[in-house]
Amino acid sequence: MSYNIDKNGYYGEFGGAFVPEVLHKCTAELQEAYVDIIESEDFQREYRLLLRDYVGRPSPLYETKRLSEKYGARIFLKREDLNHTGAHKINNALGQVLLAQRMGKKRIIAETGAGQHGVATATACALLDMPCIVYMGATDIKRQMPNVERMKMLGAEVRSVTCGNMTLKDAVNDAIRDWCCNPSDTFYVIGSAVGPHPYPDIVARLQSVISEEIKWQLREKVGREYPDYLMACVGGGSNAIGTFYHYLDDERTRLVMAEAGGLGYNTPQTAASIHSGSVGILHGSRIMVLQDEDGQIIEPYSISAGLDYPGVGPVHCNLAKQKRAEVLSVNDDEALRAAFELTRTEGIIPALESAHILAALPRMQFRPDDIVVITVSGRGDKDMETYLKHSATNSGD
Repeated sequence: MSYNIDKNGYYGEFGGAFVPEVLHKCTAELQEAYVDIIESEDFQREYRLLLRDYVGRPSPLYETKRLSEKYGARIFLKREDLNHTGAHKINNALGQVLLAQRMGKKRIIAETGAGQHGVATATACALLDMPCIVYMGATDIKRQMPNVERMKMLGAEVRSVTCGNMTLKDAVNDAIRDWCCNPSDTFYVIGSAVGPHPYPDIVARLQSVISEEIKWQLREKVGREYPDYLMACVGGGSNAIGTFYHYLDDERTRLVMAEAGGLGYNTPQTAASIHSGSVGILHGSRIMVLQDEDGQIIEPYSISAGLDYPGVGPVHCNLAKQKRAEVLSVNDDEALRAAFELTRTEGIIPALESAHILAALPRMQFRPDDIVVITVSGRGDKDMETYLKHSATNSGD
């Protein structure tokens, strides 16, 4: 079987396009146009040139020394934290803004949680001369202030969202409301592998450069192009699908995802929607959602703004349901410990999101000759305030 999207926009039972009537025309137009545009020679030439000369790709595949020794395998880090703007988000933002231009759209809107997608979209819009509005929850604005200032400096308007618990879900809600009011000239740049079809596939295609590079980088370094384990954190799931894309149907590689357990997946303070959610419809897609018995969304919680979302992309829901991927729930304290461990052993400060997949390492049982690739989706500059707050308990001194 294939784990990729089918012709109707579904991954198994998950996916689809459940949108208000006013947006049917927008999503249909996008479904009609995106494959031909993204696969065109003209788009690929411009996109690949920007990835190389502007983003700084390929991102390195670094073999760790002390981390490998500690966990008993050859552990490689895919360094998306070294991209321009500090995360994998730029791969998708640049591609979507190029797509918007080719579709004749004049105005860009986006949502952001940790701020990395907002910064990436604002960056792409500054580069390509497009107006940009970013919706961000007031809670996230407080905890990710450096990214807010970066977006403003890049010329984006940051709109504070004050409903719900004022985090990522609420930012998406307001962005969708904007899109409903301005359907003809506006392109909504969705930051993760969520939303109505074809967004999960668009994001997957644009982020697939990650696994494309892993294949040839591994061939150079270890003599074969598949690892035994591929590991990535998952909230909405853009870095994870980028990491997995070219290996989805290659059963030689085990896929491992870490979602945000918060204070525990069996507590009310969690964002672990695969562990604790049920099938529902959120933001235009059938996915695993944190919801009560009446179908009302339960507010998620995570120390990490980028994973603080009550659902997960349809591709990941299907991978979990079909047992193609192993999904671990990682709590706040475990993620913090893992962030400090990587910092002290390899001199790399990861984003809090990436720290969740690093925290899965103590739970894995590797063989000494296993090849393990972990995607470090972003750098930890934006999380310094949180790290400083917890440094005394995680310093290892």
